[in-house]
Amino acid sequence: MDFYDVVRKRLSVRSYKPDPVPEDVLNRILEAGRLAPSAKNFQPWKFIVVKDPAVRQALVPACKGQGSVGQAPVVICGCAIEEQVWKGMGGYWSAEAVDITIALEHMILAAAAEGLGTCWIGAFLEAEVKKVLAIPEGVKPIALTPLGCPAVEAKPRPRKPLSEIVCHERYA
Repeated sequence: MDFYDVVRKRLSVRSYKPDPVPEDVLNRILEAGRLAPSAKNFQPWKFIVVKDPAVRQALVPACKGQGSVGQAPVVICGCAIEEQVWKGMGGYWSAEAVDITIALEHMILAAAAEGLGTCWIGAFLEAEVKKVLAIPEGVKPIALTPLGCPAVEAKPRPRKPLSEIVCHERYA
């Protein structure tokens, strides 16, 4: 599949079939994340792959009731290892959210190329996610995504035209 077809095909999936994700497919998706760029190439990440149904169900309230987290056969939680993150972005802020976001987006696009669905989960209670997944101090969950075969076809949502979001030479 052409890259631009993959980008167009990627939609947020909120309902999943119980079918397991084949291990070779999961490993290709994780490899896509491993290959992602990061600030200073520090690769300050750890990805928690959750398959256990009880753990996935425990994540549902931690993710503010988003049932797809418990429904999908796999959930991936992208975490930043805070002591490994470059802290000089823009001269004043940490790259943790950017680095993990890029890696997760690589995985999300790889999943779309494999015919699987995902959904960016940024609405969660950090302390609860850390408790459920035994994430230690100094490690920060940035986002999660369920991963699996869509149960229903996702519908594209409206996107702003380029003319509203792109300017040239300077901010306008």
